[in-house]
Formats: sequence, C-alpha cells, structure tokens
Amino acid sequence: MKIGKKLCAAILAGLLSIAPLAPHFPLAAQAEAAALNPVMIGMSAIGGFLAYQGTLKEMLAIGNNVDYQISGLKQDMEENGEDKDALDREVVDCVLGRITEHGEYALSINSLPFLWRVNAGAAFNAACYPTDYITVNRGLVRALHHDEDELAAVLGHEMTHGLRQHSAKNYAKAVAESYAGIAIGSAADNLDWQKLNAVVGYAIAKDVTLPSELEADEGGFHLMTTAGFNPGGGAAAMARMAYYLTYETQDIGEYQDPFENPDAPNYNDHPAMYERVERLAAMMTNYGMGHVTVENGADVLIDGEKLLSADWDADYNNTTENAYLIAGGIAKAFHDHASFDGWHFSAAPGARIAYLDDSRVYEKLKKFVMRNHAEERLEELVRNAYASSKDKEMREKVAAEEKKRTDAWQKIRENALDAKGDYVKQLRYNADRYSDNGMAKEALFLMERAFAARNPDNVAENYAIRGRAKAVAGDYEAALADSNHAVELDAANIYNFLNRADVYRMMGDREKALADLEKSQEIDAKNPYIYKMRGEIYSEMGEKEAALAAYKEYWKQAPNASDIPDEYMQEVDAAAYDKIVKEREKKEQEKKEKEAAKKGTPENKMGEKP
Repeated sequence: MKIGKKLCAAILAGLLSIAPLAPHFPLAAQAEAAALNPVMIGMSAIGGFLAYQGTLKEMLAIGNNVDYQISGLKQDMEENGEDKDALDREVVDCVLGRITEHGEYALSINSLPFLWRVNAGAAFNAACYPTDYITVNRGLVRALHHDEDELAAVLGHEMTHGLRQHSAKNYAKAVAESYAGIAIGSAADNLDWQKLNAVVGYAIAKDVTLPSELEADEGGFHLMTTAGFNPGGGAAAMARMAYYLTYETQDIGEYQDPFENPDAPNYNDHPAMYERVERLAAMMTNYGMGHVTVENGADVLIDGEKLLSADWDADYNNTTENAYLIAGGIAKAFHDHASFDGWHFSAAPGARIAYLDDSRVYEKLKKFVMRNHAEERLEELVRNAYASSKDKEMREKVAAEEKKRTDAWQKIRENALDAKGDYVKQLRYNADRYSDNGMAKEALFLMERAFAARNPDNVAENYAIRGRAKAVAGDYEAALADSNHAVELDAANIYNFLNRADVYRMMGDREKALADLEKSQEIDAKNPYIYKMRGEIYSEMGEKEAALAAYKEYWKQAPNASDIPDEYMQEVDAAAYDKIVKEREKKEQEKKEKEAAKKGTPENKMGEKP
C-alpha cells in the first residue's frame, strides 16, 4: 500500500509521543478484546501477517529515506513554528547532543542519524518520527523548567522509539490488527461494528502502543545514564509531568484526575503516570546497587535508613523532583565507585566534609546535604552500604545486565557491518541528499558507515560522495583528494565526474567544473544533471545566454523539472512557467487559509501535532 508522507508522520508521531494523552476505551471494549485476542486471533492468520509484513517493509523504507526526514522536519516547522527562545533550543541541543555523542546505543543499518528541532507548541509533548526526527514542544521544555536531567529522560525515551524502530513496527501491527478486525467482522453475520471498532482501537493501544512506551521508558533511562545524566531524572520528569498535567495545564485535554483510583484498569495507550514514576524510580535504585530509595515523595533513604528530606529550592514546588535528583546523585556515585574510597570523603574548610566531585549531577545532593548538615550522616550510611553483603551481589547483577545490553548493541553494529550492497547504496543516496541540504555532518556520518561496511558496494562512488560531503563541510583539500581518487578508480562512471565538478564549483574553480561536465557529457549526453549544473555555473558567471541554453537542454532531458529559476523558465517554456506560477499561488493561498483556520481553532488534546 502507498502511505503518504504527511499521513504517516502524523499518525506515528501521535502514537509515539511522550504525553499520556491518548484515547480511553470503555469496559465493553476491554471485554470484547479479551474474547477476541490473543492479538486479534493471530491478526486474522495469513491475511493479517501479510498486511503486517508489507506495511513493515514500506515503513522501514520510509524511515531510511532522508527526503522523508527533511520533509517531516520542514512540515513540523511550517505547521507548528520554530521556538524562537534561544534557551529552549540550547538546552535541547545540549541534552540530545550529549546523548547522541556519549550514550550507549547503535543505529541499525537502515536507520538515519537523529535530527531534532524545538517547535512552538504549547502542549507538554515530544514525538519521534519514523525517520529519527525528534520534535520537541516548547511547552515540554518549559514545563520541565529546562532541567537537563529530566529532559534527558524524556528525550532518551524518544530516541529509543527511533532506535527500536517502534514507528514502523507499531504502524504495521496497527494495520494488521485493523485488517484482522475487518476479517472478523466480514465473517460474522450479526456484528456490532461500532463495538468492533472500539475493540480494534483498544487492541492497538494495549497490544501495540503500550508495550513500546514501556520499552522506551526503560531504553531512555539507559541512554541518559550512559551519557552521564542523573539516574533520578526519569522519575523526576514523570513526577513533574504528573503535577503539570494535574495542576498547571490550561488545556482541558491535557488534564488528568489526581483522585482517579490507581488500582483501576488503565485503558490508555500510555502507562499510568504513577506506574511510570515507580518503574523509573526502581531503575534508579537498581542502578545504585539497590542502596537508595525515595519514600513519600520527599524522604531519601540509603538501605532503608533516612538521610534527609527534600524540600523546595525554586519558585514552584519541586520537592519530589529534588528528592529523586538527590537520590539519583547517590545512585550514580554507588554505580560509578566500587568502594567507599571512591567517594573521597575528607575534611574541608569550615568543619565540613568534602566528597565526590563538583559535577552537575551531584549538585542537588550536595545542596541538600549541606542544607541539612548531613555530611557525617551521609558518610556513615555510605560506609555501611559498602560493608553490606548486598553490595557485592548487586554489583555482579548490574554488571551482568549491562554486559547483556552492551552485547546487544554490538550485535546491531556487527549486523550493520555485514549489510548487503543495497543498504550501502542507500547510505550513499542519503549522504548525498544531506549534502544537497548543506548537512555535511550527517552526510559524513553515513559515509563513514559506508566505508566501514564489509561490503562497500561501489568504492569509487563512496569516495566521490564523501568528497562532495567534505566540500560541503569546507574541507576542500580532502574533498578534492577523494574526488580525484574516485575518478582514478572508475573513469567510466559519470557520477564521479559530476561529483568532482560540484566540488570544483564549491571551491570557486568554475573552469575545471565545466571541464568535468564536458567529460560527463561524453559518457552520457542525456544525463540532466550535466545541464542543470552547467546552467547554474554560467548563471553565476553572468553568462545569461549560455545559462539559458543549458537550462533548455535540462528541460528537454527532464521535462518535469521544477528547479529552473524563474528568469530562465519564462523563456524555456512560457506555458509551463504560467502553470508553475498558478500552482505556486494556489499553494500559498491554501497555506494562508490553513494558518487563518489554525489561529481560530484551539489545540486538540495531543497539542500541535506534527
């Protein structure tokens, strides 16, 4: 089936958002689903399986195409607007930059590098597109008060969706379950279709989306901790999120009932907030060798003994967040130091006791220990913790868990190295499209993967495309070296000359660029890129007649081209030019009408969806 880019992005971003704001399903739907499952009777056997396989293949292809990724980014910015606040953008760039650079993970061979932007949406939300594009609402950044550790947990959650390719897999499962519902309905004589629709919706929420949200919470925790963030950040973020959605939001669609029975069945497709806090707090405790816990949303304990109680230290009630960040600092210290000596307790000026280092991750711990004059108490509890038999047992357990995760990531890396030639071709295509958009860092990252592959496919083209990416990065000497080597390896490949021509052009050597275009024409005179680039170069040189002649040939070889400058298009094909202008005006009018309608329409409960 053909899935439109816009539809695909909108559906999947909604499925894989951070906010627990998704449809609720009635008790009747739960009962019917229980009767029809497991997983909608095998997704109606063969038909559902084929629907799943076909959709998954297409969704994975979409997720591995730079054109879709950049299109989604541009669409997000056009529809939601870019956040103009420098602090909002800087903190997100800092956090995601650190996770992508230092977190422990591996990209599948058919995954793109992560891109992200902060949009102007007011709702508490973030989402991951199937193309590894992460959109972050300004409302989420501000509701978390720009706290790096809390943001790291949320954004690590979104990254995990991308790493596990949840978008592709979940959409395919949703299609299959919908197919199963249709098949079951068609086979029944007297079926309540409205009830069946609710059943299918409930099944998708519970069988598809909810498990991936739990996996994303866990994956996000490990991503942010391996990048050095505070292990208490996840529980703190969920606690802040629960408070915000209950007491601060102005959007009725975001509100959650604080008195809702926590033991009642949850019909949402996201975990209940109290469950998320408890699960992430348990991960923090495990990370800290089982020593540190938080009780009553304020009390920080080491092996069941109270160290201190957290309190506010801001102009809003952040007590619970502080408790988890204090506990998270302790957990990180226990995790990183195998013995008591690693804490470096020592006498300090002013009759104080110094310990650990001045890293930001210990900031809350040190602040509240000092406020409570609890340095000696901390030293005593830490000493006792290392002396306990539990410490050694937990270290062995945690080390085994971490090795298992490391081995799993290494397996993904090995699979990427063993990838077939088609995947390397896609790496080259995606890298070249990044270069087209001036994104040298991403292009070079993909070409590094192409060269590392055990089956490099076409080595000459690899050099040519890497050379062009280096030119986009401004490293012209290295770019020309790669481009020359590509031509030396394969002088019969027109694209090696075309890429070198573009490198020469970026270097400002137009004569050599035109000479390479002449060589390209000798190889294949019908290749449209020869004439497109020739037209651009002559136009840059001010040689209008030569540029027009080149563009006319370009139009002849590519009659549907839409990138000929207006000043030339009018003479290339007047009728086509008029049609292009009318279509442009129509799109502009539609855009204005859409913006006007948007201003007059309140946000839906998911916020300004991408």
